[in-house]
Amino acid sequence: MPKVSPELLSILRCPVTGSPLEQDGEELVTTAAAASGEKLRYAIQDGIPLLLPPELLAAANAAASDQHDAGQHDGPGHA
Repeated sequence: MPKVSPELLSILRCPVTGSPLEQDGEELVTTAAAASGEKLRYAIQDGIPLLLPPELLAAANAAASDQHDAGQHDGPGHA
Protein backbone atom coordinates (compact mmCIF):
# COMPACT_ATOMS: atom_id res chain seq x y z
CA MET A 1 0.00 0.00 0.00
CA PRO A 2 1.45 3.38 -0.96
CA LYS A 3 1.87 5.57 2.09
CA VAL A 4 1.51 9.32 1.76
CA SER A 5 4.09 11.10 3.89
CA PRO A 6 2.85 12.90 7.01
CA GLU A 7 4.41 16.12 5.69
CA LEU A 8 2.36 15.94 2.49
CA LEU A 9 -0.82 15.01 4.36
CA SER A 10 -0.37 18.02 6.62
CA ILE A 11 -0.72 20.41 3.66
CA LEU A 12 -3.20 18.56 1.43
CA ARG A 13 -6.82 19.70 1.48
CA CYS A 14 -9.97 18.42 -0.20
CA PRO A 15 -10.70 20.52 -3.30
CA VAL A 16 -14.44 20.35 -2.57
CA THR A 17 -14.74 20.85 1.19
CA GLY A 18 -11.35 22.41 1.98
CA SER A 19 -10.97 19.99 4.89
CA PRO A 20 -7.79 18.09 5.76
CA LEU A 21 -7.39 14.56 4.45
CA GLU A 22 -6.58 11.29 6.20
CA GLN A 23 -5.21 8.16 4.59
CA ASP A 24 -7.49 5.11 4.67
CA GLY A 25 -5.83 2.23 2.87
CA GLU A 26 -5.20 3.26 -0.72
CA GLU A 27 -7.42 6.34 -0.52
CA LEU A 28 -7.50 9.73 1.12
CA VAL A 29 -10.69 10.62 2.96
CA THR A 30 -11.98 14.06 3.93
CA THR A 31 -12.25 14.83 7.62
CA ALA A 32 -15.43 16.85 7.02
CA ALA A 33 -18.50 15.72 5.10
CA ALA A 34 -19.45 17.29 1.77
CA ALA A 35 -22.82 18.96 1.16
CA SER A 36 -24.22 15.48 0.38
CA GLY A 37 -23.40 14.42 3.95
CA GLU A 38 -20.78 11.92 2.83
CA LYS A 39 -17.04 12.06 3.29
CA LEU A 40 -15.29 12.25 -0.07
CA ARG A 41 -12.64 9.70 -1.04
CA TYR A 42 -9.69 10.22 -3.37
CA ALA A 43 -7.61 7.45 -4.89
CA ILE A 44 -3.84 7.23 -4.61
CA GLN A 45 -2.20 5.93 -7.79
CA ASP A 46 1.51 5.16 -7.86
CA GLY A 47 1.90 7.11 -4.62
CA ILE A 48 0.23 10.21 -6.07
CA PRO A 49 -3.08 11.44 -4.61
CA LEU A 50 -5.66 12.15 -7.33
CA LEU A 51 -7.43 15.16 -5.87
CA LEU A 52 -10.08 15.66 -8.50
CA PRO A 53 -13.73 16.14 -7.52
CA PRO A 54 -15.73 13.01 -8.40
CA GLU A 55 -17.40 14.54 -11.47
CA LEU A 56 -14.05 15.69 -12.90
CA LEU A 57 -12.36 12.37 -12.12
CA ALA A 58 -14.98 10.54 -14.21
CA ALA A 59 -14.39 12.96 -17.11
CA ALA A 60 -10.60 12.63 -16.81
CA ASN A 61 -10.82 8.83 -16.80
CA ALA A 62 -13.08 8.88 -19.87
CA ALA A 63 -10.69 11.21 -21.72
CA ALA A 64 -7.69 9.03 -20.85
CA SER A 65 -9.57 5.96 -22.05
CA ASP A 66 -10.50 7.69 -25.32
CA GLN A 67 -6.87 8.67 -25.94
CA HIS A 68 -5.68 5.15 -25.15
CA ASP A 69 -8.29 3.60 -27.48
CA ALA A 70 -7.43 6.03 -30.29
CA GLY A 71 -3.75 5.12 -30.04
CA GLN A 72 -4.52 1.42 -30.46
CA HIS A 73 -6.35 1.93 -33.75
CA ASP A 74 -3.60 3.90 -35.44
CA GLY A 75 -1.07 1.62 -37.06
CA PRO A 76 2.34 2.56 -38.42
CA GLY A 77 2.19 5.06 -41.23
CA HIS A 78 -1.22 6.47 -40.24
CA ALA A 79 -1.29 10.21 -39.65
